[in-house]
Amino acid sequence: VQLQASGGGLVQAGGSLRLSCTASGLTLANYAVGWFRQAPGKERAFVAAVGSKRGTKNYTDSAKGRFTISKDTAQNTVYLQMNSLKPEDTSIYYCAADPWITTAQAMGVRDQYSYWGQGTLVTVSS
Repeated sequence: VQLQASGGGLVQAGGSLRLSCTASGLTLANYAVGWFRQAPGKERAFVAAVGSKRGTKNYTDSAKGRFTISKDTAQNTVYLQMNSLKPEDTSIYYCAADPWITTAQAMGVRDQYSYWGQGTLVTVSS
């Protein structure tokens, strides 16, 4: 089982990036998938998630209106479209997946996830 996060990079404030989380060894249609981020010296924090069955979505307050999470079951990939990026969005972004998460609340809890990708760095310059 492997989750591969990609799409990070350097972007100016106000710009956009699209992160991808591609899975091998598991079918993301059957998993809740979340994005978390970790800045230097800080704990890993929830950003956004999409559920398995009904496609319920959950966002942290700072992501609402700027970020959009989506799941492409044909590509076995989850995307995080990030618009209007701010310097405080600078972090390593990780994707995670779990087959047993069933509520929007649980999707925001780091310890609920069983599988993690390696992270992709997003740097937003001012």
